[in-house]
Amino acid sequence: MNHKLHELLTQLHMKGMAGALDQEIQRAEREAVPASEVIYRLLLEEAAYRRNQSLLYRLEGAKIPWDWTLKSFPFDKQPGVSKAQINELSGLAFVERKENIVFIGNPGTGKSGLAIGLLRQALLSGYRGRFYHAQDLLDELYASLADRSSAKLIRRLCRYDLLVVDEVGYLSLKPIFRTSS
Repeated sequence: MNHKLHELLTQLHMKGMAGALDQEIQRAEREAVPASEVIYRLLLEEAAYRRNQSLLYRLEGAKIPWDWTLKSFPFDKQPGVSKAQINELSGLAFVERKENIVFIGNPGTGKSGLAIGLLRQALLSGYRGRFYHAQDLLDELYASLADRSSAKLIRRLCRYDLLVVDEVGYLSLKPIFRTSS
């Protein structure tokens, strides 16, 4: 019977339950656990598996370039960064309010690390997000003009709860026109 259950769980794409099935059946036989508890525990395993897969999918899709967290940020080496203010931002109320945050400062002051830390915090909290180097985003937008997929790209970008655009200051944008004095 276990073989048939495994086949059915595989067919239904219930990997969490399939992974816990044998252990739960053995436990039920050993401890005379009611069928409803076995089903409940298997469903808990499936739910946990799906939450974990969803998190892995969000983390992978975010394209975060470094493993950086707010906990690993060296606040002691960056006196210009308010730990209290960053901790408040880590509550992610700004995401709920759909507010923008702009970090401004000299190179090496931790702007990218803080943005990545907030992005990771949002992903762990169930939000969808994406990291972009500014030039890559502009290249993608420009390419979408050429193949007429701009609307599709904009819709995809709008589905993110948090969008981190990094290195705006490094762009080599040239003015389109100049005024003479």
